[in-house]
Amino acid sequence: MLETKKEFVLVYGDAFVDFIANDTTNTSFTKFLGGATVNVAAGISRIGAPAALITVTGDDETSEFVRQELDNEGVIMNYAKIIPEKRVSGVHVHLTEAHERIFTNYIDETPDLQVESEHLQEEAFKHASIFNFCSNTMFHPTALETTKAAVALAKKYHALVAMDANIRPLRWKSAQICHDTIATFLKDADLLKLADEEMFFLTQTNTLEDGIAALKKFDIPLIMITIGEKGAYVVFNEEIKHVPSIKIDCVDTTGAGDAFMAGILRQVHLYGMPKTIEEAYNYVHFANRLGANAATKAGAITAMPCYEEIKELLNEGGLRDE
Repeated sequence: MLETKKEFVLVYGDAFVDFIANDTTNTSFTKFLGGATVNVAAGISRIGAPAALITVTGDDETSEFVRQELDNEGVIMNYAKIIPEKRVSGVHVHLTEAHERIFTNYIDETPDLQVESEHLQEEAFKHASIFNFCSNTMFHPTALETTKAAVALAKKYHALVAMDANIRPLRWKSAQICHDTIATFLKDADLLKLADEEMFFLTQTNTLEDGIAALKKFDIPLIMITIGEKGAYVVFNEEIKHVPSIKIDCVDTTGAGDAFMAGILRQVHLYGMPKTIEEAYNYVHFANRLGANAATKAGAITAMPCYEEIKELLNEGGLRDE
């Protein structure tokens, strides 16, 4: 295990309530705690690494539900903000016949109540091994400024910066604003996860080879490109390897990408950045297994694997759990 005084992975983002369709008719829904970064924080905690979350909730029943669920998951909430008037956002998630998820209408009663840059506690960044964020709050000016301030604090205190693109174009005023805003953060990333279509969008390319070549100028040490049922590609110091997918009976892909990211962040927190392309491959293979595990169950956080479930994976391909 890596010798470090850093205590946890620090995650920033919105809490959501996901209303996930019970079946492919998309006529009835069940409420789950959700939101990409919330899923990642809970996922990290479930598989044996500490995670802290920066988010904002209110004083209503739904906010209390969110805080209680996160507490149950073991997520450190010392750096989260409570603004009484805040109402947690929601999203309806429809399921296709192939059990892929489609995010439909978003519910956000208090969009202007956000974590502000002055709410950030430097103490959190001093103790963070990694600061993880994604783009799905950046459409809001306050959240965008908070993200910039948080990245600056991560750099100040030598935390690795992990970015999950997680692009949701429907939340932005235009595709161009979405592209230009997210692209400005690529230069700060030490780890980057994105789906192939997100890479094409950000790099304005049409092939995997061209997209990877376009990302080269940002000098990102570790890049993970997920390609759905075909697995993922890992790019480490310009070396590229394909990591095959895991064959499963898919039930619901909601949260599978977040389980993948949680697996990567766990390994980096415990053992540091990979030192070779082979070690990077092993990290991503492990993350693939977690994502596949999550896709065999309904829901997001509820589908995240727990430590007991993944023990047998930890020694595969040279992975350690000391």
